[in-house]
Amino acid sequence: MLQIEVIKTQLTATTYEEFTRFCKELGSRDGTWAVDLSNTHIVTMRRHDPHFRSITSGIDFFLPDGMPLIWCLNHKGAHLRDRVYGPTFMRYCMESTPAPSKHYLLGGSAECLSRLRARIVLQQPSLQIVGAHHGYFEPEEETRIVDEINTLSPDFIWIGLGTPKQQEWIHRNKSRINRGVLFAVGFAFDVNAGMKRDAPDWMQRRALTWLFRIANEPGRLLKRYLRYNTLFLFYLAKDAVFKRLGFQRS
Repeated sequence: MLQIEVIKTQLTATTYEEFTRFCKELGSRDGTWAVDLSNTHIVTMRRHDPHFRSITSGIDFFLPDGMPLIWCLNHKGAHLRDRVYGPTFMRYCMESTPAPSKHYLLGGSAECLSRLRARIVLQQPSLQIVGAHHGYFEPEEETRIVDEINTLSPDFIWIGLGTPKQQEWIHRNKSRINRGVLFAVGFAFDVNAGMKRDAPDWMQRRALTWLFRIANEPGRLLKRYLRYNTLFLFYLAKDAVFKRLGFQRS
C-alpha cells in the first residue's frame, strides 16, 4: 500500500477490500495498531494544531475518508476509484470478519450500541462482538474499560467517540492495550445504528457529505466545516506554491 503525503499527513492509499485483508493479518499478530479514518478536518487539524498533531503521532495508518483527499492522492499517482469512508468501512470490515475474529465497541449511547449490534449482526449472524461500552464514561472508568478490553482480547476495537476525543483516547491507551487493531471511526457508530442519516450516494460521490451534515446539524458543524475546509484549501495552495518556488514548507 502506498503512503502519500497530503498537507503533512501520510495517507494510506488503499481500498475497503485491501485494507480489510491487511487488518485480518494484523489482528492475528501480537501487538497493537491504530487506524484513523481521516477526512479533511482531521488532516487539517494535524497540520494546523501542534497539540492534535502530537496526540495523533501514534496512529499507524491514516485512511482517506473524504473525496477531496482521494483527489489529492490521485493527483500524486494513487489511481484510487473511491475513498475509504468510515461508516462503510466499519460495515464492510465487520461483515468480512466473522468468528473466530472478535470485536469490541466503544462509543455512542447505550441505545446506539444496542441498535448497532442488532443491525450488524443481522447482516453477519456469525459476527462475534465480545464486549461494548458506551461513550459517556467518566475519566475514572477508563482503566476499567482498558482492563476489560485486555481480558476479552478482541482483534478489532471500534472507537466512536468523535474527534478529538477518540484520538485522545487512543493516545492515552494504545500502549496499555495488549493486542488488536484500534479504529477511530466517529460518526460511523451513529450512521450504522440508524441514529443519524447519512448523505445520499450522489452527494458522497461529489464530496458534498459535509454540506449534508451541516444542513442536518448546523449549530454544531457549520463553523467547524467552514473553518477547516478553508484551512485545508489554504494549506494545499501554500504547499503548491512553496513546491514550485523550491522552498521548504512550514
